[in-house]
Amino acid sequence: YAFLNRTQVNIYIYFHIEEAVEWPGLDLKLGQVSGLALDPENNLVIFHRGDHVWDENSFDSKFVYQQRGLGPIEQNTILVLNPSNAKLLHSMGRSLFYLPHGLSIDKNGNYWVTDVALHQVFKLGAHDKEPLLILGVALQPGSDRNHFCQPTDVAVDPITGSIYISDGYCNSRVIQFTPKGLYVMQWGEETSLGRARPGQFHIPHSLALIPDFSQLCVADRENGRIQCFKLETGEFIREIKHKSFGRELFAVSYVPGGFLFAVNGMPYPGEAEPVQGFVMNFSTGEIIDTFIPLRKNFEMPHDVVASEDKTVFVGDVHARAVWKFASLEKMEHRSVKKAGIEVQEIKESETIVEARLKNPESTDHLKKQEKQHLVQQASTGVSFVLITTLLIIPVVVLLAILLFIRWRKTTVYGADGEHKLDSSSGRILGKLRGKGGGGLNLGNFFASHKGYSRKGFDRLSTEGSDQEKDEDDGTDSEEECSAPPPPSAPSSS
Repeated sequence: YAFLNRTQVNIYIYFHIEEAVEWPGLDLKLGQVSGLALDPENNLVIFHRGDHVWDENSFDSKFVYQQRGLGPIEQNTILVLNPSNAKLLHSMGRSLFYLPHGLSIDKNGNYWVTDVALHQVFKLGAHDKEPLLILGVALQPGSDRNHFCQPTDVAVDPITGSIYISDGYCNSRVIQFTPKGLYVMQWGEETSLGRARPGQFHIPHSLALIPDFSQLCVADRENGRIQCFKLETGEFIREIKHKSFGRELFAVSYVPGGFLFAVNGMPYPGEAEPVQGFVMNFSTGEIIDTFIPLRKNFEMPHDVVASEDKTVFVGDVHARAVWKFASLEKMEHRSVKKAGIEVQEIKESETIVEARLKNPESTDHLKKQEKQHLVQQASTGVSFVLITTLLIIPVVVLLAILLFIRWRKTTVYGADGEHKLDSSSGRILGKLRGKGGGGLNLGNFFASHKGYSRKGFDRLSTEGSDQEKDEDDGTDSEEECSAPPPPSAPSSS
């Protein structure tokens, strides 16, 4: 808010996400939805578990999968949909996976998926039946360079091709590999007792790579926060954490232009923070908007993905559903009229909103422009006050002169002077008075002149005329002229 010349100027940014209730994809028959992504053509890709379910019987205490007898999922676990009408365009992934989890797509359209039962990471061509690359050892959990323990997600650098894997439910680390799958480095450790420190994880559950800033952001699920690191070194940069996240933050996604999207988990008993989606300014971490579905309810939203036009998809592992959300955004610059000064409403385009969110440098540049604009408005305000003051000064001086003359008259003549003036006035008026008892008869006066008639004239009494004059003078002398004032145990899935 800026206050200039008693005028309040407000700037409002409207960015609201609402469910696209006409989208038919919510009615698809799916298994547990664990992963979502958008391919280079902006089609929606869903990774689901078919007829397999992750429950308390799925693993033993050493994280070894206990339901191998079921065999791999016989349904196609990867579905490609038209994002507008949810029409199925392509499907694959039959008889490959046991418990699907994370999904991402690189710039070349390759699918990168994780399987928590197999403890492996797969690279798949969009139309290939066999994996192009497999990392990890099937059905063998571990924590060395060649093993994973329930890996959760993958992110691929579009510039270098480097592979980043969050590992996972029973490891607390992020591992970097070369494009060919060779180990490079890792970072992260288990969360210590008390407040979680930077670089500590309690289920690194989802990854969002931010190429604009060379950062990798991690949804640190059970710590209810987002941690961001340098891609090249794994060095901690910052944490994004809000009370409205609650205890769990399941997934995070980035959209070029400066927006982060996230979904949290169901509140624990006795807690009030609702399960919902979040839109954030990446540069500041500030929450711009929250959103919930209108049809059905979130139960355990597990993944979120958004396009550059701010279309958002959320997949729920318990509701076995995918929602589509659309954005309504605009920016208004509106003033409130005060003290007779009004600034007209100005609407700015979406590009300005994005420029303010894209990076800190553009934000600083806009702030400098706003400061210059405020200085110009302040100069205008000073000019207005100066002109008003110059107009008031002559009025004040005139009033002072009139008061001085009246005071001098009273001082010089005193009471006798006033009596003499009254007597002289009486003698002069007496000559003008007629025989009609002390009044000034304008009829007789004008009748003495040829061509005038008395008709329509009455006597005008002079009684009280001095008092009326005094009251008028007094009213003038007492007129006020005011100048304006100065300016718990984590769940699986």
